[in-house]
Amino acid sequence: MSKKILFVMTGADHWTLADGTRHPTGYWAEEAAAPYEEFKAAGHSVTVATPGGVVPTVDAASLAPDFNGGEEGARRVAEVLAGAEEFKRPIGLADVRVDDYDAVYYPGGHGPMEDLAVDADSGRLLVRALKSGRPLGVVCHGPAAMLAAVEEDGGNAFKGYRVSAFSNEEEAQAGFADKAKWLLADRLAEAGVEVQVGEPWVPKVVVDRNLVTGQNPASAAPLAVELLRRLSG
Repeated sequence: MSKKILFVMTGADHWTLADGTRHPTGYWAEEAAAPYEEFKAAGHSVTVATPGGVVPTVDAASLAPDFNGGEEGARRVAEVLAGAEEFKRPIGLADVRVDDYDAVYYPGGHGPMEDLAVDADSGRLLVRALKSGRPLGVVCHGPAAMLAAVEEDGGNAFKGYRVSAFSNEEEAQAGFADKAKWLLADRLAEAGVEVQVGEPWVPKVVVDRNLVTGQNPASAAPLAVELLRRLSG
């Protein structure tokens, strides 16, 4: 039976670093393309939502052969994204009703560090999705959006949850740990989230109740498989 999956994606095309410079970014190609392919192949529909309904920007660096297993892999990812009409017609986050969807998925990239980390509409959506029990998947830098998921009492809705997210070591190896205003794993821990990370760049998926999180780009496809298993269960 076909299910409806909501992709919540960054609308940012840059990430403001500690010195005020703007690093060009957006969403990470593999983290959008791999789950999109999995969900569509399983017969499900995808709806994309962004802040303000802006068309999401792919991080140009994420299309490079080095990040996609070579030229052929890079070409394939680019073709998937080019053919994904849903990415070209997003709806506004403020207009989303979580109850209209069977699952919610947040890809990463550095973009969410810029906008979703402080987006109240996204924060409310995450609180609703988490409490609804429907499958909720978040990968890599996508968990930055969890920082905006604040309860009425001021606490974070994900406090006490086990999650995986882009590690400080990976951020250092990517060359941004000493340039960022803040590090994702540190901020999540400060919010009371139990962050679990594995080896850099190796797939790691953590499941806690209806929440499925992945550490890095390589975790996106395994995360999608886990979400599909839960949707068919």
